[in-house]
Amino acid sequence: MSDFSKLNLSTPILRAIASENYTTPTPIQEKAIPIILDGRDVLGCAKTGTGKTAAFLLPILQRLVEQPINEHRVIRSLILSPTRELAAQIADNCAKYAYFQHVRHLVIFGGVKQNMQVNQLRSGIDILIATPGRLLDLHGQGFISFDSVSYFVLDEADRMLDMGFLPDIKRILKLLPKERQNLLFTATMPENMRSLADRFLIDPVK
Repeated sequence: MSDFSKLNLSTPILRAIASENYTTPTPIQEKAIPIILDGRDVLGCAKTGTGKTAAFLLPILQRLVEQPINEHRVIRSLILSPTRELAAQIADNCAKYAYFQHVRHLVIFGGVKQNMQVNQLRSGIDILIATPGRLLDLHGQGFISFDSVSYFVLDEADRMLDMGFLPDIKRILKLLPKERQNLLFTATMPENMRSLADRFLIDPVK
């Protein structure tokens, strides 16, 4: 069994990551996973390519299956990503890590017709991975409800700010339930990142 087994992850998740040949957790995974499983807010800073996606996806997947799933699935985890490429990458990883679990995810981004995305939203999903523009667009059209979001992830937050998404992020934060776990992951910590983190992270572990 890999060192991942020391992080209190469930057998289905350990099986999934073993089939991806993951052996030893990276430092960000080793630090973040137990804290997220504990229910704390997290501010994680690590360079790109250090396994940040697994650091938040693995514990979120575990926490989702620990709770009863409604017959009609509702969005319980929202993961915000700055670009369609990164959003698609997170979705690919989600499919791999959730391979032995009954968790449904969907990725939505602009630049493609929305019909297929809307149909999948209607059929019910547990995890929504999205870029801010398309997310707000579909919410405005009444296709997305944030009422059941328990886990909110802001990924590549520094790139979000660089790309001018701060107004969108502020709008999305206002729409989310107050009771939720917040995770912010970034490669760098510019000054405006600290004020963003202070805006919505509650007593985070850094």
